[in-house]
Amino acid sequence: MSLRARIVTLGLRLFTKPRLAKMTDPAELRDVMERFTRIALRPAPGSVAMPLDLAGRAALSIRAGVPRDGAAVVHFHGGVFIAGSPQTHLPMLSRLAKLARVTVIAPSYRLAPEHPFPAALRDAEAVWEALIAQGYRPENLMLSGDSAGAALAFALLSKLCAEGTPPAGAFAFSPWFDLTGASPSVRANAAADPMLAGHRLPEAAQFYLQGHPADDPEASPIFAPFPGCPPVLLQTAETEILSDDALRMEEKLRHAGAEVLLQLWPGVPHAWQMMDGLIPEAREALRDAARFVTRVLTAPPQRSDGS
Repeated sequence: MSLRARIVTLGLRLFTKPRLAKMTDPAELRDVMERFTRIALRPAPGSVAMPLDLAGRAALSIRAGVPRDGAAVVHFHGGVFIAGSPQTHLPMLSRLAKLARVTVIAPSYRLAPEHPFPAALRDAEAVWEALIAQGYRPENLMLSGDSAGAALAFALLSKLCAEGTPPAGAFAFSPWFDLTGASPSVRANAAADPMLAGHRLPEAAQFYLQGHPADDPEASPIFAPFPGCPPVLLQTAETEILSDDALRMEEKLRHAGAEVLLQLWPGVPHAWQMMDGLIPEAREALRDAARFVTRVLTAPPQRSDGS
């Protein structure tokens, strides 16, 4: 763990975690994420973000340098389903675009509590269908997401697998796959997590679910089937409350025959990949993700059913 990561983690523990533990207004979290991005983070040099309209949802097409033709990563941002946007994640995604030499498409989706489940997932599905209608082929696309965005990406992945049209691969940063809060790490890492308060997780889920069953596979993809799943990369911090969401998903996908690469990072905070430029571990994690993207998008299509 780098010195800069230790300093950032200490600051999160002393100032951010207590504030998040008391936060009740979604507008406050939205403001915190937007101000943090504006003040602390910068897009990768030479990157360009072009606005798109995908199925009526605003999106960014992010490039840096000359990306490979006809291929893209579709990334759904995190923010507990109530905050975040393509703009808050632009610094991280522009770095990924530069490292992987690929276009990253970052869609917006309707946020809770104004738009409860399944609005966000329906937007994700519509974005995918719009990209296919524009000429993208599933085998040239990858799905990804961080935190709550990973739940959207993998719920969509499950649907596409069931339909026999999966993407080339998928990856997740600090994924929130189980909105029931049943992962043992929610309690085991409650004190160790430098940013997230485990006791607020059920309340956070209800901002989105608003009474809908949390074990619905469309809300919690840990309960979803993944037939013919393509290669998957999962990155999570060892001490975050959501670490077991990634471990359980790895076990589930391996049991189904999928190729899964799980990376456990010591000491870093939830969704540390967003802190590119602040801590070296963020750049290292994004390099690993970029290598995964490059390998999967240049390999012949391969699914867990062997086809």
